Amino acid sequence: MCGIVGYIGHREAYPIVLKGLQRLEYRGYDSAGIVLYDDEKEEIKLTKTKGKVADLKAKLEDEINTAGTIGLGHTRWATHGVPNDVNSHPHFSNSGDLVIIHNGIIENYESLKKELIKRGYSFTSDTDTEVLINLIEDVKKKEDVKLGKAVQIALNQTVGAYAIAVFDKNKPNEIVVARLGSPLAIGVGEDEYFIASDASPFIEFTNNAIYLEDGEMAVVRRKKGVSVRQIKDDKLVDPYIQELQLNLEQIEKGGFEHFMLKEIYEQPSAITDTYRGRLLVDEGVIRMAGIDDNLERFTNAKRIIIVACGTSWHAGLVAEYIFEDLARIPVEVEYASEFRYRNPVITSEDVVIAISQSGETADTMAAIKLAKEKGAFVFGVCNVVGSSISRETHAGAYTHAGPEIGVASTKAFTTQITVLTLIALKLAKAKGTISKTDFHMHLSELETIPQKIEVALLSNDHIKEVADKYKEARNCLYLGRGYNFPVALEGALKLKEISYIHAEGYPAAEMKHGPIALIDEDMPVVVIATRKGHYEKVVSNIQEIKSRQGKIIGIVTEGDTSVRDLADYVIEVPDTIESLTPLLTTIPLQLLSYHIAVMLGKNVDQPRNLAKSVTVE
Repeated sequence: MCGIVGYIGHREAYPIVLKGLQRLEYRGYDSAGIVLYDDEKEEIKLTKTKGKVADLKAKLEDEINTAGTIGLGHTRWATHGVPNDVNSHPHFSNSGDLVIIHNGIIENYESLKKELIKRGYSFTSDTDTEVLINLIEDVKKKEDVKLGKAVQIALNQTVGAYAIAVFDKNKPNEIVVARLGSPLAIGVGEDEYFIASDASPFIEFTNNAIYLEDGEMAVVRRKKGVSVRQIKDDKLVDPYIQELQLNLEQIEKGGFEHFMLKEIYEQPSAITDTYRGRLLVDEGVIRMAGIDDNLERFTNAKRIIIVACGTSWHAGLVAEYIFEDLARIPVEVEYASEFRYRNPVITSEDVVIAISQSGETADTMAAIKLAKEKGAFVFGVCNVVGSSISRETHAGAYTHAGPEIGVASTKAFTTQITVLTLIALKLAKAKGTISKTDFHMHLSELETIPQKIEVALLSNDHIKEVADKYKEARNCLYLGRGYNFPVALEGALKLKEISYIHAEGYPAAEMKHGPIALIDEDMPVVVIATRKGHYEKVVSNIQEIKSRQGKIIGIVTEGDTSVRDLADYVIEVPDTIESLTPLLTTIPLQLLSYHIAVMLGKNVDQPRNLAKSVTVE
């Protein structure tokens, strides 16, 4: 969702805030704004616009004065109010004294707004954020309290999720921040502080950060430092300053045209980083502290419930096959957004695995809280160190994929599968459901996957030719069986996300139960047909498509001849054991979607209507 950034210190705020917004634009990009406080003139200046951060920058270049050592910035993914200049953040209170940036949703804003209108407040935007800043101003006036206390009282009257930063031009040495359900980091420098949705806006200035916990607020003062307290009960909190595991090079494009392409090519190193220190092939051991410390909870589990959204849900579907096949534990995979509203049957004998790249997905967070209330053991799989899910779960494992900036997830998917495979293998060994020979074979083969992905990436030019052939298609069907059915779903999602071409993923055998009616000479069908599992049956499905003039793109094991004779195009991937094929077959599907989208002139890293981290329902 939205990205927020702020600075208070001794440097010029404008370039820091602007650069921070550019790095946070993956979180939302339908409008943007910056407010600066000019210390010398003691005045506040606001610039905001519909569009991307580049549009804001162009507008600011026409401004004469961008001076000031205090600034707040916002890049928006619209929830309340259409994307336009008026609804863009930051928002002022009626008096013009207070200004706010906000990520999240205030669910009871309508009732609050009606009450504020009765008290004489007026509103120029359609946003819930303008309601919140006027509520804070109203509390400040009525209670005759400082800004921090006014924010605290106001937030105790709101329902919803938020990460906010509030500034009072009459007290220009502090910024008040708070979070509930949306991430917020405070970068700690020498007499200077940075505020952002994640650490990327300030990584070149400091590697020390405070991650606010849910229900906490902080007053950030230029000279006096950071004071943190709980919003609900006003209890002071001793903040933990964390050393960041992020560097500037990781968040730059590194010569690639798009972040998405960079992240596709980073998958060999990302997977290596994910299993480094965990996968010890020579010793025949998998070491994972989060599992080792809770092994009995897993081995005695009656079932595993996986909750996730989007691409992470697809990774969970792959994990269902792996856990049930290797560890013989029943698995259910749930959309987190549905799980929380279904009154699910959960017991203390269940293990819930929550998967999220960002570690901030709102529906997954809510599912975790529900599972904990029911007594289940909750294990998190996420990428971002210090994220909400990593703190809310009982235990977990990081994927160590590095920052993923492209909105369409790529390396998140493959590193999540890698972590889940390690867990399944570890449990299979502990339960005695896998032979020693098969266990060692899986370990050895998993270690080779990064090199095999590098081989798969060598097909990029050929995939570009295929993309050029089918870039004008209006619809596309993706088929797979067994372990590769979830890969078909993921491939279809990637095409939809970034090219806006309608695509659907299906189990190959289900084609005869409806989708076959769609097949004609204009319908490209991507079939994952590796020489493993149900290969002969998939070949039969391909023959059925061919007999109806369907255009076939086959994802095949290198050296395959059967599918080559039937398909219009084939894309080869190296051979591997069946359970690991998703790590290879997804690579050409990512590249195919990428090249089609680029050829169609789409914004690959920032597809319309999408945001990287969905921190509201």
